[in-house]
Amino acid sequence: MSTLKKFFKDTIIYGLATVLPRLMNFVLVPLHTSTLETSSYSDNTTFYVYAAFFNVLLTYGMETAFFRFFSKSEEKQKVFSTAMISLTVTAVLFLSVVLIFNQQLAELVNLNQNYFNLLIGILVLDTIVAIPFAYLRATGRPIKFAAIKIVNILTVVVLNFFFLWAIPKYSIGFPNYDSNDLVKYIFIANLVASGVTFLLLSPYFLKTKLQFSKTIFKQLLNYGLPIMVAGLAYVINENFDKWLLPDVLGKDINGAYSGCYKIAVFMTIFIQAFRLGAEPFFFNHSKEKNAKETYARIMKYFVIFGSAMLIFIIAYLDIFKVLIVRDESYWIAIDIVPIVLLANLCLGIYFNLAIWYKLTDKTLFGMYLSLVGAAITIVFNVVMIEKIGFIAAAWATLLAYGIMMIASYVLGQKFYPVPYSLKSILGYLLFAIILSVIALNTNANYYINTMLVLVFLGLVVFIEKNEIKQLLKK
Repeated sequence: MSTLKKFFKDTIIYGLATVLPRLMNFVLVPLHTSTLETSSYSDNTTFYVYAAFFNVLLTYGMETAFFRFFSKSEEKQKVFSTAMISLTVTAVLFLSVVLIFNQQLAELVNLNQNYFNLLIGILVLDTIVAIPFAYLRATGRPIKFAAIKIVNILTVVVLNFFFLWAIPKYSIGFPNYDSNDLVKYIFIANLVASGVTFLLLSPYFLKTKLQFSKTIFKQLLNYGLPIMVAGLAYVINENFDKWLLPDVLGKDINGAYSGCYKIAVFMTIFIQAFRLGAEPFFFNHSKEKNAKETYARIMKYFVIFGSAMLIFIIAYLDIFKVLIVRDESYWIAIDIVPIVLLANLCLGIYFNLAIWYKLTDKTLFGMYLSLVGAAITIVFNVVMIEKIGFIAAAWATLLAYGIMMIASYVLGQKFYPVPYSLKSILGYLLFAIILSVIALNTNANYYINTMLVLVFLGLVVFIEKNEIKQLLKK
């Protein structure tokens, strides 16, 4: 149980590193939705869709590969140096190509030239710091990791409020300020924050003994490339709807959809916090005698926490929509939220299950599973959006992640069987879904909905009381 307790401790620390920045970022959604028209918010969404896509390409699975080989290698500094040099060199090469073909590439992705240039700057800086960030996680330095992440997001938040609120409100003089193009300043804020992060992590570039191993590089590349393809497929799963909706239903609908999608941010935060703590933990403890039993326990608790979050957000959805998306014009898409929440929970379970192909070095399976999910997303969206509207995009996400989750479980039990408590997991998940459906049909009766939340939590405490006591004792 001490190992499990260590996992929870690490995850809580990394969770804070995720939650605190996201909570600070959280305040930006009301700012953006109240100052930007839905069409402008759509432009903002499109920008970060491209950012996610290119980020996967530029890191080409190197971060996950680094964790895998850093945990088992006797030459850890050489692994670190090789991975860092690799990403730095490719980022610089990418920048060089973009500078040569700048206009053509901007037109290719259909982005405003200024937006595109800002995007490239952010991408290059974020790529270069990916391995130093991973190094902090791999070497157990969550506090430093969290501090840098918080500085990054504080910079973003402060500059967003300065550009979008303070300047117009107090008529602050700012060179070449364009009140008709407020979206630009969101991207400028992000670029500055990425620059600050680079400066904070620059000691790793200056103090690290540069060693490049062709052998290690080939190992990292062979492991990482399938991860990259899987990452690209994930980006498609997450963002294909936001690519398609502007063309099919218009920018206004896409803006409303994207705004309401943000309400699921709490589930996303939970999943991201879990991944930050889980990935290095799983690799570092893979050789432990009871590793599989530990993984099974972690899965059960993940489902419990995720299910509780599902019920809680749905129970108080009317409150969350006012807090996060203040402009009522965005609320036309509010029906997507329960579907997206469940979809993200399935995704979180999939990430948990995915340890089997990472530990067995069968990353090609992860690529195949992600490609299947991407295919489902594309086909369902293309066929169904015109028939039933934007709600089809939410259902496509749930369908894709649900099938990926089930397929990963089946394959994982064949190649790396983990004794998951399937009965408990399915029981908690099904019960949470039933309670959530009831909550959706109470006309926002918070007395009833609060009782539903308490019923679920009470059941968990009753069933898991012995394990909870053991965990708290040690």
